[in-house]
Amino acid sequence: MVTTPQKIVISGFYGFRNSGDEAVLQSILNALRKQSQAAGITLAPVVLSIDPEWTAATYGVESVHRMKLGEVRRAISESAGLISGGGSLLQDVTSSKTIPYYLGIIKLAQWMGKPVFIYSQGIGPVNRKLFHPLIKSIFRKCVYISVRDDQSRLLLQSMGLSIDKVEVVPDPVMGLELPEDMQPGVEKGTLIGDTPDPGLQVVPATVGVSVRFWEQSRKELDALAEGLVKASAVQPLHVHFLPFHHSADNEASRYVMQKLGRSIEDNGGSVTIREDALHPLQMLREVSQCQALIGMRLHSLIYAAGQRVPLMGVSYDPKIDHFLERVDCQPVGKTDTLEADKVAAGLLELLSSGERWKQEREPLIAALTQEAEAPARRIVQYFGRKG
Repeated sequence: MVTTPQKIVISGFYGFRNSGDEAVLQSILNALRKQSQAAGITLAPVVLSIDPEWTAATYGVESVHRMKLGEVRRAISESAGLISGGGSLLQDVTSSKTIPYYLGIIKLAQWMGKPVFIYSQGIGPVNRKLFHPLIKSIFRKCVYISVRDDQSRLLLQSMGLSIDKVEVVPDPVMGLELPEDMQPGVEKGTLIGDTPDPGLQVVPATVGVSVRFWEQSRKELDALAEGLVKASAVQPLHVHFLPFHHSADNEASRYVMQKLGRSIEDNGGSVTIREDALHPLQMLREVSQCQALIGMRLHSLIYAAGQRVPLMGVSYDPKIDHFLERVDCQPVGKTDTLEADKVAAGLLELLSSGERWKQEREPLIAALTQEAEAPARRIVQYFGRKG
């Protein structure tokens, strides 16, 4: 049995203050710690980060700068292996440089003879076909490959990779839990407008809202704002904005808040925003306090599902549809065709049938939560056998 700590490098979109990706890292670290303790071995993570000082201070792990090749090479050479993931690392929608970077890190580890583990990645879209043979050739040499949905596995198969080599597992964040000392309280963020009268018989329902900029016209955000106003005319709402990617989502949230004006307050509700929840557990706590959540960000929806908060997704990317399908949901609409009336109707339905929503999906969500640590278990088993 191995008792000497073994370093393992983790490569992903870390240190950028994106709550979803930071939650992925927190979840991986938690799962590795839990599984390695159970197996009696010690893994010492080294995280590649754009802000290694912040990452080290936040998670209590060693971290090196992801763009400093010398530091990256040294970290990998001193390690027992490399974890690539999770998240949507291999896609060319946000940038054509993303796939070469992450494949380059994997190839560097393979050149050094280190085992590589693909950890619950969402593969695609990969629109540039020249990347397909590169992904295939590099993934074929990985010790273990797991993806977070069937569509990712099928895409890898279309590139020529054997489907038997790829395991489908939930997003790691499905396994993220709130520690006891962070269980929900009463804190709700920065209040905009007047505090609702506690003597009112109708208590506003807390609705979490996670938005991002996507359509240049902002028509999806306009429709969302109009839908919230329409719903608030039927039931008072406490609209609680949750920016997942700082600071871009802060701006998107404030855009919607401006569109709302005083309408929510005039209908007996309130509007708040939580802009300082940088640690994933802080954001998870915020989501857990909601009675429903409307999300554009994938991990806002995953947070909600894990905390059994009825959710409604606005689709801007296939990964949203894929996750919603796994929890037996449909998007309320796509960003280019979102309708305010459907937002209002969908939200009111969630609020009126929240308990039924939870009961119907509990078996699905419980299974995803249970399976979320599968990649960590496989990695620990690998090193346990090596020992």
